[in-house]
Amino acid sequence: MTPPDEAHHRQAGRDRSVAVARWCAARGWPVHPLAPGRKTPAGNCRRCQGAGHPPASCACLAAGRWCHGFHAATTDPDLITSWWTANPAFGVGVACGPADLVVIDVDAHPSSVPERDRILPGIPIPDQVDLTGLTTGFHALALLAALRGAPDPAQDSATLRVRTPSGGMHVWYRAGDAGPFLCSVGSAAGAGRALAWQVDVRAGGGYIIAPGTRTGDGVYTPLGDPRVPAPLPEWLARELVRTGHRPQPAPRAQPSRAVMAPPRGRQAVVRAGGGRTGAWRALDRVLGEVLACAAVPEGAGFTAKLNVAAYTAGGLVAAGHLGQAEAEGLLADAADRARPGQTRRCAQIIRAGIAAGARHPLHIEGRPTTDPGAERRGLHAEGNR
Repeated sequence: MTPPDEAHHRQAGRDRSVAVARWCAARGWPVHPLAPGRKTPAGNCRRCQGAGHPPASCACLAAGRWCHGFHAATTDPDLITSWWTANPAFGVGVACGPADLVVIDVDAHPSSVPERDRILPGIPIPDQVDLTGLTTGFHALALLAALRGAPDPAQDSATLRVRTPSGGMHVWYRAGDAGPFLCSVGSAAGAGRALAWQVDVRAGGGYIIAPGTRTGDGVYTPLGDPRVPAPLPEWLARELVRTGHRPQPAPRAQPSRAVMAPPRGRQAVVRAGGGRTGAWRALDRVLGEVLACAAVPEGAGFTAKLNVAAYTAGGLVAAGHLGQAEAEGLLADAADRARPGQTRRCAQIIRAGIAAGARHPLHIEGRPTTDPGAERRGLHAEGNR
């Protein structure tokens, strides 16, 4: 039998989750469920787990289900009550874009200092600047603020700040007229969009864990008195623009691709039933895995899934099932929807994966002529975010 004190603790935690969800929604912040005790969204239904369809067209969302992570976020009190009453162990995530939020996510894990040009992207750090003791995102963010003659956001007592179970911090701001902005991962500094080393940005296309949420590692605890995000400081907004966090207009269609169906159109044809050969089913399946990463800004194994999709496409190209330009277009479209703003990095992964897969033609029955496992696992093994 569960001891009374432990049972009370569990019930209190469950009551807190629905209370946190309601509190966030009352402030206009759309919420969605997180898997019990974890930082990732609650799982999709069985139909959506392997389907390669965009969240916006998913019938589950219209039916009031929580598939596709932050895409399902809502402020509807009845839906919130239904979700968290039926699943009281769910955590609470907040969809940053619809909530008009920019959250600076500071990592506290000590790590070896990278090259100077990767600490603050686009800002050269002179050799005479002593970096002794710089081991966490707190230090990198403080350095950025100091170089700009601005206050350190981690010390901003005028806004909502949340201490994470690992010792990091979420600094919440309201984007307002300065927005919108996009997400980024601090570990990508020097290789993609990033504000600073070990400093993530949670904004459009992502979510943040709500204050008061409990995971297996502990509780996300608000600091001080503020419970409302302050306006994003002007200097920080300028830094976000400088480092590529502003959404870019959709690129115009390239003339060279006018002779084939657009990537999204081709996926729609495949999903609707056209071209349903074994080869297209294989490609549609792995593209679906890539697209599913759109609901999880990190920890989804995106790089590995894009590798597998590119490798599969390369095998299909080599076997004559589709052209290379079409394969590249399909992959680029899926990658861009899953990780907006990482076009260059994704293109490198796609090219390498297609080239490796082309050495192992994938025939209609779905099996390559040789086992590509070891080679595929070696492709771009780093940075599965």
